[in-house]
Amino acid sequence: MPRTALRATLFDFADDPLRSEHAARVIEDGLLLIDGGRIAARGEFAALRDALDADDELLDLTGCIVAPGFIDTHIHLPQVDVIASPAPGLLEWLERHTFPVEAGYADPAVAAEAARFFLDELARHGTTSACVFGTVHAASVDALFAQALARDVRLVAGKCLMDRNCPEPLRDTAEGGVRDSADLAARWHGQGRLGYAITPRFAATSTPAQLALAGELARARPDLYIQSHVAESLDEVRWIAELFPDARSYLDVYDRVGLLRERAVYAHCIHLDRDDRHRMAASGALAAVCPTSNLFLGSGLFDFALSLAAGMRLALATDVGGGQSFSMFATMRSAHEVARLKGVSLGALQLWYWATRGAAESLGWGGRVGTLEPGAEADVIVLDPRATPLLARRTERAQSFEELLFALIVLGDDRVVRETYVAGRPSRPKAYPFE
Repeated sequence: MPRTALRATLFDFADDPLRSEHAARVIEDGLLLIDGGRIAARGEFAALRDALDADDELLDLTGCIVAPGFIDTHIHLPQVDVIASPAPGLLEWLERHTFPVEAGYADPAVAAEAARFFLDELARHGTTSACVFGTVHAASVDALFAQALARDVRLVAGKCLMDRNCPEPLRDTAEGGVRDSADLAARWHGQGRLGYAITPRFAATSTPAQLALAGELARARPDLYIQSHVAESLDEVRWIAELFPDARSYLDVYDRVGLLRERAVYAHCIHLDRDDRHRMAASGALAAVCPTSNLFLGSGLFDFALSLAAGMRLALATDVGGGQSFSMFATMRSAHEVARLKGVSLGALQLWYWATRGAAESLGWGGRVGTLEPGAEADVIVLDPRATPLLARRTERAQSFEELLFALIVLGDDRVVRETYVAGRPSRPKAYPFE
């Protein structure tokens, strides 16, 4: 492949904006050189243009922004088919919409078709990496991993563990579910840029025996990821207390079996107490904050102030299909609104950090994705601040780069994403008839 050179405004992070007022790195007239799926060089266009070869493909994207691709830390493959489904709350939504659709993923053809659509949607919205829930069926994860491997996507996924409190077609067994997980991990973990996650759906759908076996697998395979849900809604929290009366809290259910550690991702984390937040921080686990889903299902408002004060690792997630959009712009926008309702004002830089470098570092991918540093994998996106008439009008009046980013967060959607590069290759689908 010829080298690809992108001329545009370059934007990424050197550090967490909470730690440094100079965290953001912006090169107004920059050049990003991609070679063999990795970033070969980045800097001022004037300084690098003479290093280009005659065979290099130079794309002049002046007026656009080249940034690291977004990282979605919590999303569900099968729920693309239940997005925008009404229900009075989380548990009713699962019973009425989600579980019936997931039963169909026993068919490998259904899973394969959905996986293709799912990965197309991620790329169309500028998301280059994700932590994904399959269904209880191993075939759903096989289909997703096969598609992701073919596209060279950095992806973490796992089959749901559910041996109680779910419909019979979605029920595995304590031993069988964990054995299937180990087999899937042996088949896929470390292939290309893929990672396997031990995935209890949530504590209510796993018996203590299944959770204990999942913890044993986690101890035997510290290289694997862990993902689940915790403290999403008050009804759920009360149910967990009834099912696990000996546990100090919902989070403690996972902790006591060894499922709380680095490489663990817990979605929502809304209704945690002080001890839970400090335990999350000490464990190195990541809280995947899902504001669009939490608002849609009425689950509650994530407390950014208390979570940050406790030292918790945070990143953002769409939680499709409880979340209404694959767009990280929508997710950042809702995170800003949720924080405001809790008395905190989050700036555009902080939100963007949690959607890129912050997520990468929390997942153990620091230096590989979420950055434009030379040597990193070339998962990058091209953003057009003039994608709509209103955006063009607003962004041309921006008094700072952060103000421009904030306008993108508030007014942007998938139309802003002009191109998505996954491992250096253009990957944004063009087949939609309205584009």
